[in-house]
This record gives sequence, structure tokens and C-alpha cells, in this order.
Amino acid sequence: MIYSMTAFATEQSKASWGTLLWEIKSVNHRYFDISFRLPEAFRDLEYSLRELARASLRRGKIECMLKLQWTEQEASQIVFNEDLLNQLILANQTLSERLTNSAPLHTMELLRWPGVVMEPVQDVEAIKQSIVSLFESTLKSFIASREREGRILKETILERLQQIKEQTQQLGTAIPELLELQRQKIIERIQEITKEVDQNRLEQELVYFAQRMDVAEELDRLSAHIQEMQRVCEKGGFVGRHLDFLSQEMNREANTLGSKSQHTLTSYTCVNIKVLIEQIREQVQNIE
Repeated sequence: MIYSMTAFATEQSKASWGTLLWEIKSVNHRYFDISFRLPEAFRDLEYSLRELARASLRRGKIECMLKLQWTEQEASQIVFNEDLLNQLILANQTLSERLTNSAPLHTMELLRWPGVVMEPVQDVEAIKQSIVSLFESTLKSFIASREREGRILKETILERLQQIKEQTQQLGTAIPELLELQRQKIIERIQEITKEVDQNRLEQELVYFAQRMDVAEELDRLSAHIQEMQRVCEKGGFVGRHLDFLSQEMNREANTLGSKSQHTLTSYTCVNIKVLIEQIREQVQNIE
């Protein structure tokens, strides 16, 4: 499967002590960039949660937020981190002895210090297990969401590739006829200018002109890129960067094709191809 970098998932679970709710959302990003918002009492889980996500995800800017709503009985309790509180009081006393005219320590300053007021937890380990378990479940839903959107992106890209393929085939079929039309126009124009025509010079000019209009090489490379992009899409996996590279190469060939255009048909076809390639590039930016 192909995975989109844009997705959202949320799940919750309830227990006697309260309700847990995980939210995971992401947008496209060049690299793997993940951030967590956790209650202070569970910040130590971030590393293990990050590794769980890294095992399944490769790219994207991912935001993971945990909401914890305690039951009314638990929320009414205020629990202090006694060790941290004692350290802060001792540090304040030490500084007060060294500084003159120091302001007294206000109790609210202590309460606002990170980690002093702890979450009213009775069984920390059990809650941590619930947090990790719910995160794993939410992560699966998140990946499934990426997969669903990736399937749509794949269908869109393959549809555009087919349209480009049809355009290039039509142009390839029309090129010999266009060359002959241009050849006749050149001959007629020269004959209008002068009755005496240097046949050798004329043939040289026609050969030169034909070489300038020869887009067979560009069409062949464009067809090869189309086939490779189709193969990569069908293979699936983490193919976003590969597809991005191929779309750039396709755009390069389309530009060369346009620069060689000497007829309204080729110009019109090149514009259509470039529009389709740009649509593909926009979709590819969202693929992991």
C-alpha cells in the first residue's frame, strides 16, 4: 500500500480513575518529525511512545496529544511531590542567606513550579500501561487512516499517468505527419521567395529542422518514467521520495518537449502534459 502523510485518529478508554483520550494527527513533511503533549506525571513515557511510532512511520509532521480526565473523586485530591518541594524550599533558604533584601518566597510560586503538584495517581504503573495500550490502538487507526487516503492518492496518480501516456502516444503518432507538413511549408515559402532553389542547401535546412522537431527521445524517456512511476505505485511502501524524483524528471522532459515545439498541436499537448504532471507532483507531496 501507499500511505498518505495527512491523517487523523482519536480513541479513548475509561477506567475507575478517569478517562484517557489520544489524538494523533499529521501533515506532510520532508522528514520524520513527531511531538508529544503529555501530562507532567507521564512525561517519562515519551521515549517509548516515540519508538513505537518510529517503528511504523517514516515521514510527516506528527502531533500526539494525550488528554486525561480524572473522576470527580480523584480530581478533588491535591498531591504534592514532597522531594521536589523540600529541595525548592532548601534552595530558597540557601539563596536567601546569600542575598540581601531578597523577597520572601510566595506559596503560589511553589504551587506553580512544574512537578510540585502531582496528578492524583493511585496506581501509576497500571495507568501507564493503559496509556501505552491505548496509544498502540490509536496508532493502528492512524496508520489505517493514512492507508485509506494513500489508496485515493494512488488512484489519482495512476489516472493522471494514464492520461499523460495517452497524450504522448497521440503526439508520437502525429509527429511524422507534422514533420511532413512543416517540410512542405518550408519548400513553398522558399519557392515564393526565389525560383532558383539550391536543392542541397534546402535538404540541409530540412534535415536541421527535422532534428529540431525530433522529440522521439523525449517521448521515449517520458514513457519510461511513466512506466517506472506506475511500477513504484503498484509496489507500494514508503515511496514518496521516489515518486517525487520521478515527477521532477517527467517535468524536465515535458519542458524539453515544449521547447522543441514548432506546431500548435505539440504546444497544446505539452501544456496538457505539464498540467497533469503538476497535478501528480501536488499529490506526491503528501505521500510518505
